[in-house]
Amino acid sequence: MSAQIPSNQDDKTGEHIPLQRQAVRSYVLRAGRMTQAQKRAIEELSPLYLIPFDEKILKPSQLFPDSKPLVLEIGFGMGLATWQIAIGRPLYNYLGVEVHSPGVGRLLMEIQDREISNLKIIQHDAIEVLQSMIAPDSLAGLHIFYPDPWPKKRHHKRRLMRPELVEIMASRLAKGAYLYFVTDIEDYANQTIETLNRCGALKNAYEGFAPRIEWRPQTKFEGKAMVESRPSFELYFIKI
Repeated sequence: MSAQIPSNQDDKTGEHIPLQRQAVRSYVLRAGRMTQAQKRAIEELSPLYLIPFDEKILKPSQLFPDSKPLVLEIGFGMGLATWQIAIGRPLYNYLGVEVHSPGVGRLLMEIQDREISNLKIIQHDAIEVLQSMIAPDSLAGLHIFYPDPWPKKRHHKRRLMRPELVEIMASRLAKGAYLYFVTDIEDYANQTIETLNRCGALKNAYEGFAPRIEWRPQTKFEGKAMVESRPSFELYFIKI
């Protein structure tokens, strides 16, 4: 059973009805080791930079000091690329969504130490965040860098870039906004470009795979892939 695309008729009226949870998760909660610093960051910094999950549409103007277009990142890992992009592209506000506590703690530390005002975090399932907290046609961009590839064929149903989930992502992008996907797994890249091409709301900004976008810094997973001589495959689609 796969996730169902939610109805958003009530978003435009100001009312909100809780949406059905997805049945197949694209992640598993692993018991990753946390440092004392990461634990302390979550305890002390969450009230400042972490937004609790709620089944209500977010109002970005209440979250950030300046009104800017909002970009959402799904699964930021340890957040290395996330904070660098937030600093390097200050004309946007950023919302990073991640379920794993070590990465959340690490990024909280970076936000505090580097005094980053245009980046906040939600520690929750990204699809539920998109369904319940992000208004339709509201995002300026969506970043998906090196998601879990679920390499075994029987696990492909857990991949994030499934048609029904891509439709949800596309519905949250504003006209002219972008979806930027990167993976080092070739068959996942080929599967994703087919899925994105079939989404009527999105158009490829390139004829096939995109070149590396200059403002995207190298992620931890990308560094590992380069060491193992695995190329990256990039996709950059625009909401039409």
